[in-house]
Amino acid sequence: MTDIKSLLPHREPFLYVDELETISDERIVAYRTYKEDEYFFKGHFPEYPVVPGVILVETMAQAGGAGVRALGKLGDDALFFLATVDKAKFRRQVRPNDKVKLVIDNIRISARMIKQAGKAYVGDELAAEAEWLCLVGDAPIEK
Repeated sequence: MTDIKSLLPHREPFLYVDELETISDERIVAYRTYKEDEYFFKGHFPEYPVVPGVILVETMAQAGGAGVRALGKLGDDALFFLATVDKAKFRRQVRPNDKVKLVIDNIRISARMIKQAGKAYVGDELAAEAEWLCLVGDAPIEK
């Protein structure tokens, strides 16, 4: 739908959103396919690669942030930093080449914070869910 790199400050190998499908004030739907050559599969785990739970939470938060930026609710220089993660549950392993559907609900958005809840699905199976809060601030100007 939109160029993800124009919406997020993240870059490879830490950019985890491939596309946005739906963007509204209430909900964001995005996708990520974790490819076989992802850096974390080398160590998590070499004999049985699985996407780490913290990466799934980060992926959901990035999808939520990209959607909020696409809605025009953040300034161009605003960065958002993960501040809290609550109610995280991991229900299904995510393996190489799995396409994950990210369904993010906007709970509260303001100039200073973003509160969201998300679910990650592989097919129809729930893989992970969590709530998080991001603090919003301007990027410092380096001299």
